[in-house]
Amino acid sequence: RVAVVARCPSSSREALALTWDGFGDWRTAPVRDDVEWGEAGSAVGDLEVGDLELSPGDGVSLSELGKRVLETTDVLEKAVLTHGAYKAFARSRIPVGRARGPDQPGRPRLPRLVPPRECPSPKRSGLCLSSYMLHNLAHIELNAIDLAWDTVVSFSGLELPVDFYHDFLRVADDESRHLRWCLQRLEELDSFYGAMPAHDLLWQAGKATRADLLARLVAIPMVQEARGLDAGPRLVAKLRGAADSRSADIVEKIAFEE
Repeated sequence: RVAVVARCPSSSREALALTWDGFGDWRTAPVRDDVEWGEAGSAVGDLEVGDLELSPGDGVSLSELGKRVLETTDVLEKAVLTHGAYKAFARSRIPVGRARGPDQPGRPRLPRLVPPRECPSPKRSGLCLSSYMLHNLAHIELNAIDLAWDTVVSFSGLELPVDFYHDFLRVADDESRHLRWCLQRLEELDSFYGAMPAHDLLWQAGKATRADLLARLVAIPMVQEARGLDAGPRLVAKLRGAADSRSADIVEKIAFEE
């Protein structure tokens, strides 16, 4: 969401930071409730328990909410709680506070986490191509939720400007919406998250940078998420080639928002 390009011309070693033109609009955009995928695209859906009624006087901090989300094992509940936390913070600006997150985020019993070399290929996964791609994307979005929250929680003690924490909370909210679209489409395809093994490399990269904010920003937003942006158009093309326009539309929307 923020592109930083370092240029070192022969006459100067100063770094030139380039900010995405839409950054200001993204920061100030209203809360979005289009957590479902309708006939014509994203649509307002059932928010379930996601509308948390919190205020500064409740004694609940953003970091404590982040710890709660990180510890949540149910995938959909993790997404719903994230959206609720974002709405609560946007509405009342509950304090950031301080908290310590778990060493490993809460996860459901499935998928089984294996080394990357043991992750199945599309032909060996037992899933159709669309389900295979959406399962992989759902896994990425789930990890993105946890990594955004872990950035809030792990660096809450630095007392950075509140906009830093709000930005990563908004990132988590965006990822929660994307995850819900993927989960919905997997269900429509008679599949589910956990239908095949997955790896744990994404979380491990975050865990390794918990004590170094600069390393975290480089490893996650500038490397991992940048690689995901490169893959988006290829996934869309493959899904359209498989005559699955609905899944392609979802992935295209996610890639655009990322």
